[in-house]
Amino acid sequence: MFEAIINFLKTTGYFNVTLSQLIMIIIAFVLMYLAIVKKYEPLLLVPISFGMLLANIPEAGLMEEGGFLYWIYQGVKLGIYPPLIFMGVGAMTDFGPLISNPKSLLLGAAAQLGIFITFLGARLLGFDAKEASSIGIIGGADGPTAIFVTSKLAPHLLGAVAVAAYSYMALVPIIQPSIMRLLTTKKERTVVMEQLRPVSKTEKIIFPIIITVLASFLVPPATPLIGSLMLGNLFRESGVVDRLSKAVQNELMNILTIFIGLSVGATASGDNFLRLETIEIIILGLIAFAGGTAGGVLFGKLMYLLSGGKVNPLIGSAGVSAVPMAARVSQKVAQEEMPGNFVLMHAMGPNVAGVIGSAIAAGVLLSLYGG
Repeated sequence: MFEAIINFLKTTGYFNVTLSQLIMIIIAFVLMYLAIVKKYEPLLLVPISFGMLLANIPEAGLMEEGGFLYWIYQGVKLGIYPPLIFMGVGAMTDFGPLISNPKSLLLGAAAQLGIFITFLGARLLGFDAKEASSIGIIGGADGPTAIFVTSKLAPHLLGAVAVAAYSYMALVPIIQPSIMRLLTTKKERTVVMEQLRPVSKTEKIIFPIIITVLASFLVPPATPLIGSLMLGNLFRESGVVDRLSKAVQNELMNILTIFIGLSVGATASGDNFLRLETIEIIILGLIAFAGGTAGGVLFGKLMYLLSGGKVNPLIGSAGVSAVPMAARVSQKVAQEEMPGNFVLMHAMGPNVAGVIGSAIAAGVLLSLYGG
């Protein structure tokens, strides 16, 4: 009997736990605290942190072939979840602000600067072109796009890239404001912008069709992301498939959020995550995100000058594709400088442009290095 008890104890996690697993479990607890107590993007961080916890339970084997998380992870590995997430984003997004002010597309493009700066930095640190592409795409502040690119170019980096991308998405309200204030003057931050023109229903229906054709012909590898995004938006704007639109916005997005969150967290096992390479990726990811924010704000300053002071540069920070978090941060900072200043709808233009921009940037990287 005593021997049987000893044999049983040897099969428990308490007996087999490693230091790396303990460290990752502590990190999972910290992320849970940020999600539940501090309310930093709980829809993302709760499933990610719990997936991280589950992946580091000794002897559970959840990520081994045939395990529970192994099957859920296949949607990430095979690139299935990101386009479906984009479909949901499209169904929930109003492209009206972008259609009303097409110049905001330039702010979304400028905010992709961080991707290419970090690509060069990663190359200098010794990462190959495929790995550097996967790290640089973190600068788009778009978790699904980062997963889509990394699963195709550098799947061995998927855990670190995915955790970094989703963590920085969740930390948008913390990281962006200081960069925005550093690069702008109080006068610029208090600019009150003119009201956007109304956009017709016809324009909203035609827009996703035209963008799908133009962007997909230009960068074919981006078609799964762009096409799904615009299909979701067509569901929303056509007015004839309300059931599909609501299903994509609610049931599908909720299921995908759970699956992709668990999958991302589950890739962060102690053995794979606690390496110097991971620290380099997290630091480079922060540089990419900060560079994207700075690129958008600096281009916003240029538009401020060229427009004779009619553009508030704060909306440029929304050019990263964290929808609608980045636009809300622009609004928050603007109102702190001048209560009652409403720039949210103006910021939504660059914000949704950033989603398109990050998908096109992903397509460019896949075109160059996906062969």
